[in-house]
Amino acid sequence: MAKESIRLKGIERTEDFGSRGSRRLLRSGRIPCVVYGQKKPLSFSVSALEFNRLRGKVTKTSLIDLEIEGREEVECFLKAVQDDLITDSILHLDFYEIKRGKLLTTRVSIVLKGTPVGVREGGVLEQIERDVEIECLPRNLPDVIELDVSKLGANENMSVKDIPAIEGVKFLDDPDTTVATVKFVRQDDAPAAAESAQAAEGEQAAAAAAPADKDKEAKK
Repeated sequence: MAKESIRLKGIERTEDFGSRGSRRLLRSGRIPCVVYGQKKPLSFSVSALEFNRLRGKVTKTSLIDLEIEGREEVECFLKAVQDDLITDSILHLDFYEIKRGKLLTTRVSIVLKGTPVGVREGGVLEQIERDVEIECLPRNLPDVIELDVSKLGANENMSVKDIPAIEGVKFLDDPDTTVATVKFVRQDDAPAAAESAQAAEGEQAAAAAAPADKDKEAKK
């Protein structure tokens, strides 16, 4: 399902560049910006009031229709936000332009949903992969990829191939790549595991002591 784009208006900067010019812009209630992409970087500014109103909706996967006065409208994504650490106000915005109708390749975060059956039985859920590589049109780019792990049992895995299909999105990672697993050690296996761990520690201690014993013999 295609996502709705966010419309943002800007004014091109043709003079008064540099840090002093940027400070003057900020004092006037506008944020300095640059859009990178298909052509050379373009400097412009947006209303701080307007962007702050939209800020809660804008993520790095939000499609933005950027209207710069005197320029052709472009589609872009927000690339970076520079904040003032003291005032928490925005100092600068970077965008990157995308070509309409062209497939893009990127990685999107995976969010696990639900409580696995194996966890309720005493296991521990581990997320092995935090994101997945996909290919899609910009308007089909999902904010996150959700994977329901509620049916995941003890000592079971879920892989990329278990992620539900999303219209217009192609998964590029190996289908057998493990995304999440529930690890579980049964109570009757615990003593054996502890003995194995102790034996391993003993072997490591013996190996560490061996060089010292040889040194003593050499001194004799």
